[in-house]
Amino acid sequence: MKTTIITDKNKVERKWWLVDAKGKILGRLASRIAFLLMGKHKPYYTPHIDCGDFVIVINASQIRVTGKKERKKIYYWHTGYPGGLKSMSFEEMMKKNPKKVIELAVKRMLPKNRLRKFRLKRLKVYLDEKHPHEAQRNLIVEAKI
Repeated sequence: MKTTIITDKNKVERKWWLVDAKGKILGRLASRIAFLLMGKHKPYYTPHIDCGDFVIVINASQIRVTGKKERKKIYYWHTGYPGGLKSMSFEEMMKKNPKKVIELAVKRMLPKNRLRKFRLKRLKVYLDEKHPHEAQRNLIVEAKI
């Protein structure tokens, strides 16, 4: 069996994956989504070519974390001004913007290189089961997450 090596990003065949986050653990879900966005599940995966698929995450508001992370996990960011270190707990972030929790977890699991922003554009996160991507015929429902 001969393996095909893709050297052109225009030859990549992209599929659509539908992931239901209802009751799933955040870290395990994010690592699987990052795996699909990178395209590591494909036999012709090449690190320097963006050959990943599209991922739609539904029910983002019903994600879970284990242990005491709900109160103890803290998200930090800096405004750029002196003394501008801000923080927010997981609980507060889930109330304010549950989509951002999944987006940040996936972003931080992707490799820190030039392809990360292009891979993140293919991640679509929705709070409930409604999403505007019904027209994609090659939608694959992921059940093993």
